[in-house]
Amino acid sequence: MEPEIKKGIADAEEGGTAESMADYSKELEASFRTISEGDVISGTVIDVNEEGVTLDLNYYASGVIKAADISRDPSFSILTDVKVGDKLEGVVTKKDDGAGNIQLSCIEAAEVVGWDRLQSYLDEKTTVTVKVAETVNKGVTAYLEGIRGFIPASQLSLNYVEDLSTFVGQTLEVRVITVDRAKKRLVLSAKDILKEKEAERIHHKISMIVPGSILEGKVESLMPYGAFVDLGDGISGLVHISQISQKRIKTPSEVLKVGDTVKVKVLNTNNNKVSLSIRAAEENRSAETIEDRQAAQYSSGGSVGTSLADLLKGLKF
Repeated sequence: MEPEIKKGIADAEEGGTAESMADYSKELEASFRTISEGDVISGTVIDVNEEGVTLDLNYYASGVIKAADISRDPSFSILTDVKVGDKLEGVVTKKDDGAGNIQLSCIEAAEVVGWDRLQSYLDEKTTVTVKVAETVNKGVTAYLEGIRGFIPASQLSLNYVEDLSTFVGQTLEVRVITVDRAKKRLVLSAKDILKEKEAERIHHKISMIVPGSILEGKVESLMPYGAFVDLGDGISGLVHISQISQKRIKTPSEVLKVGDTVKVKVLNTNNNKVSLSIRAAEENRSAETIEDRQAAQYSSGGSVGTSLADLLKGLKF
């Protein structure tokens, strides 16, 4: 074997050994680190049963969390909601539970670090996912970072909620809107996220409308400067007063009333706003009527243009 190749293999082996030793040293150091009661530490779930979970803490001793110390959520089920491989964080409550394990509490960890995380969610307007636990007066509750939060009925949906119980068990995307550590008050909202998603949906729909199209809609409101027409699917457009009638009018109410069904022509969809014209739609309809009449005359044998009889008329032979 060439000397250069032998040297390369030796260097690789040396490098691999050095890396392995470095990793081993780190693991060894971590396993003998000092852990005290009150510390917040995290670990990976390696076993789950009805009584609790066992964690790999990358330490010479394992961590254990009793089922009652994992969550305050009344809908929480340890066998359903915790899986092997999950990461859990807890406060050390006992350095030795009597069996050589370190005992932890997720509930106490929430009180220590949960409020700081909730404040960061509020500051950064972070979207998080929660599961609705139960109904209460004027809203529902859900747990975030182990802390009980309140979602007012007015913040659950874009529309009025008749039966709050239909939300129990549902998973919702929410944002934190109030954090008060002193009063242990956490308020969440799904409404802002729903508004944003609805706006995106409407914008997409508007982008699909082709200027020049003739659409049908219902007059939903009258303003001094024009009329708003509901085109369906949450989309409405403005017919400026100058585009309402062929004749000059002072107010839209002279020729329109709320609830009227009208044909409108799409003028443009600039800036996600739909500009419409009733007048242009009527002009289109008039032009189509004339074309249809001419076509009908032609197809029924009616006179179109100059006939041969007309050319021969008045000639003497």
